[in-house]
Amino acid sequence: MKKYIILLLTILIVVTTGFQTGVAQTGQSTSKTNINKLRVDQTQLSITEERTIKVQVDFGKKVDLNKLQWTFGGKKLNAWRQWDDKAREYSGSSFISITKNPSYSGKSSVIEAEITFGLPYGTTDLSPRPIRVLYPELIGEYKLEVKDLQSKKVASTTLKLNVYDEFTKYEEIKPTINDVFAKAKKDRYLEYKSLGKSSEGRDIHFVILAKDENAVDNYLNETLPTALTNPGALLKKLENGTMGDYQVPIWFNNVHPDEIEGVDGQIELLKKLALEDEVLFKTTDEHGNERDVTLKLNEVLDHVIILFNFTSNPDGRVANERLNAEEFDLIRDNAYQTQVETIAVSQEVAKWTPLSFIELHGYYEEFIIEPATAPHNPNYEYDLLVDGLLGQAHAMGRAGIANSKFESYLIPQLDYENGWDDVTPSYPANSAMLQGSLGHVIEVPTLSQDTLYAIIHLGLGAIDFVAKQKDELFKQQLALFKRGIDGEDNREVDKWLVNAKGEEIGRNRGDYTNFFPDYYIIPKNRALQKNALEATNMIKYLLRHGLKVEETTTAVTFNGVTYPEGTYVVPMNQAKRGFIHAILYPGENLSDWEVTNDKNVVNFPALHGFDIVEVHQAKLFKDKTSTLTEIQKPKTIIQSNVDTYIISNTNNDAIKVVNDLLKDGKKVELVFKDAGKIQSGDYLVRTQDLRGYVNDYSLDVIPAESLLETAELKQPKVAVLGSPESKFVIKELGFPIVNVKEADIIFDDAGNATKEILSDKAYVGVGEGALYFVKEAGLLPGYDYLEGYNWYEALFQTNVERSLYTAGYGAKEPFYVSTGVWITSVPEDANVLIKIADSDYFITGFWPGFEEAQGKVLAFTTYYNDQPFTLFANDLTFRAHTRHSYRLLANSFFISSLKADLSVAKPVQIYEVLSICKTRLNNGRYS
Repeated sequence: MKKYIILLLTILIVVTTGFQTGVAQTGQSTSKTNINKLRVDQTQLSITEERTIKVQVDFGKKVDLNKLQWTFGGKKLNAWRQWDDKAREYSGSSFISITKNPSYSGKSSVIEAEITFGLPYGTTDLSPRPIRVLYPELIGEYKLEVKDLQSKKVASTTLKLNVYDEFTKYEEIKPTINDVFAKAKKDRYLEYKSLGKSSEGRDIHFVILAKDENAVDNYLNETLPTALTNPGALLKKLENGTMGDYQVPIWFNNVHPDEIEGVDGQIELLKKLALEDEVLFKTTDEHGNERDVTLKLNEVLDHVIILFNFTSNPDGRVANERLNAEEFDLIRDNAYQTQVETIAVSQEVAKWTPLSFIELHGYYEEFIIEPATAPHNPNYEYDLLVDGLLGQAHAMGRAGIANSKFESYLIPQLDYENGWDDVTPSYPANSAMLQGSLGHVIEVPTLSQDTLYAIIHLGLGAIDFVAKQKDELFKQQLALFKRGIDGEDNREVDKWLVNAKGEEIGRNRGDYTNFFPDYYIIPKNRALQKNALEATNMIKYLLRHGLKVEETTTAVTFNGVTYPEGTYVVPMNQAKRGFIHAILYPGENLSDWEVTNDKNVVNFPALHGFDIVEVHQAKLFKDKTSTLTEIQKPKTIIQSNVDTYIISNTNNDAIKVVNDLLKDGKKVELVFKDAGKIQSGDYLVRTQDLRGYVNDYSLDVIPAESLLETAELKQPKVAVLGSPESKFVIKELGFPIVNVKEADIIFDDAGNATKEILSDKAYVGVGEGALYFVKEAGLLPGYDYLEGYNWYEALFQTNVERSLYTAGYGAKEPFYVSTGVWITSVPEDANVLIKIADSDYFITGFWPGFEEAQGKVLAFTTYYNDQPFTLFANDLTFRAHTRHSYRLLANSFFISSLKADLSVAKPVQIYEVLSICKTRLNNGRYS
């Protein structure tokens, strides 16, 4: 009898705990005496999964079931309508309904019913962009209420409607991490850090999971430093079995937080790995046969350290956007590093140099796992990476499909002919590969609960793969590092470098036997360096990636040029030489391919405008350098006592300080005519004004002691009609951005201007959108351009005409075009500013048919409605990386604000020139 009673009680407990009790809180009209019990068997509702909940309501006595009013979130159930895409409103069928009518449970007063919550968007897949921007407005907690209309009594509980149960808002990520840390197994080491702040000041959350603190310290302070400096020693230990206990890192990454499973999948992985002793999951073998895998986590953590960068883009997680708050796509900023988020994350990746780097994305029709198709970046040691890449891809794919409804996965290298290449170092996974990682971009096909399951389990598959193959994978990474240190250009790489026909072309070695130089010289001395500021910025970039940079301790002569003591030298006999070379060398001509995956031109020296020298002479700097550990930007030096100084128009700091001076009400004048070292386009300022800014900017300055022709500048007000990159750059340069009505100048790099707004404003148009607008509007008779293709790009060598518009540039300069366009004819009275060179003009890029670009116009200036009108086919602000072009933009703004240019003035404009131009004798006082 006692056993029977215990059994009965147990059943009662199980039944009652299957329901959760809520309390009515329906506002001021509901008194405490009207609070009644409402139980549900689940409190989680999903936007991507239909769910039926069982409800129990008890008003203490039987009531008329036909007099019950059911509401959810204060609305009747049938008022919750599906989204109608055509109407662009929630006016479709009701997605909440009572599917089991209320009835009494036996003779009790308990009412039972079932409510089905369907799909608000009519689909389990929220990946289509029109839906993806909508669903966050439905996420939240809602009261389910039942009201007896006769007695006015109300019963309620709170339900949470979410994308899927595991979806985590940005503000919930850190509390979730804290909760995991509090509950974690005692034999797990967990460490949290913020990698930095986002553009809007939010933390970039990062978690380290390891067996213990010693494992982390040993990797960062012993294993990795040795791997990067003496990989041969570790290879020997692995071969003879004396390596001992060591771990390698696996990095999980998300950069597009609106591809939401990439964030939530990591959080669920963290929970499993921190809170459980064993994790069971399914996978398949190469024949598709399903098998079970048990990850014994203490054993797994003997081999790996897990790193979680939940998202590089916290602001995007909050806004449910792909882009960051500055509207940059951070995946394409990884090499350029113009954004604070990218800088912070890239620096940490370099610090860890993970063996495996897994970046989680969506949404494509297929479940895609890299490695990629050809063409490959020739700076990879691809023959050493490919086996590990393919092995890990299969391990992830098989685990992903075995634990989801996905039936297959694709590996681009095996399943696509081309179009999914990994040439660009701008993607984080590609950049990681240049540093020795197995880098994978993963694309999932749907935004759904099922996709989350796939991502969690592909992560488990990767961890299992690396843990089991650790020694062999680490050997491959060490061999990659050893090639760099030994300066070895292994011909096995050439087999993976093919043209569009599939023919092996190998690395382009030119006149040398080694694809990689022995050194790069980056001159510091201003006599040898046209832009010392950008040269310094490049050194800072290399140092924050943990790369070796040296400084000469004595003068060294190379090819007839003597480089003085203190010259920067980048030795290429280092582990990550592929990364260095990928950003410093000119790049590849990919024009024989049908398409490429993204823009591939990186070439920092050309696009940032500084001088660099490639050296193929192994012992040139032997015993003549010291290691550089930190660097300061070049100082602005004022030595003369004259009252006026010239700021040379040689770098972007010159533009910034001029805008600061003008903003602060200081006088700045533009020089119209060369005078010795002073060039037209330089800026004349009072010395006493300049002194307040010299600590903030790196400027090339000259005492003003000669007769100068100048015009006083006013600060242009600019309306930016176009790309976020342009807004970012123009703001960074210090120009006030205003609305169209207040503007002096319309800047347009998207073709968003109209004929009407140009009646009394100067116009600076950049890129194909602007070229198209001007042609379609018929603004300039005699003007035409060649329509391009968005994916075409090239870095061209150009001929530059002397003009105030091109002040600060040489007669030959490299400029970048991103859309395959050029100007085919110009108005009769226009002045051509830039032409593509007649020979040796194509430097790098992807541009089938580029041969026709020879000698074509890239930029000209003219007048429209008596206002300056300037068009550039070359992209001046592309991804905020074409820094060498910024002064073309600034020159155009300043000249446009003056409404004249002595070097290109037409006779009818002479009165304008005379009205703004004045001669000054700079003898210490303004006349």
